[in-house]
Amino acid sequence: MQTSNFARAGRDPKAVSISLYPPRGWTGRRYKALAPTRQMLKMTNGEYRAAYQEILDRLDPRKVYQELGEDAILLCWEKPGEFCHRRLVAEWLERELGVEVPEYVEPEKHPGLFK
Repeated sequence: MQTSNFARAGRDPKAVSISLYPPRGWTGRRYKALAPTRQMLKMTNGEYRAAYQEILDRLDPRKVYQELGEDAILLCWEKPGEFCHRRLVAEWLERELGVEVPEYVEPEKHPGLFK
């Protein structure tokens, strides 16, 4: 499992939106249980973190991981390195299940290969 944003990995068939509002026309998978609430979008990072933890506390991490699949790429809107809930999910799964959930790294493109 990995995390990313719509711009970097939104076209990957393993992508799963965990955003409250996925991009217009999104036809990929969604996992609404991990989406923040509308009210959370106006909170400070600290308030958001506390409110999001309440969402995670209601979920079973094993069930979430199983339903998403170990090859899922969890997507939200923020750029890598910015505060975002996808990384809160990653930290939660890492802590609760002992799995590694890194940020998605785009595959390298090698000029001249696979022409």
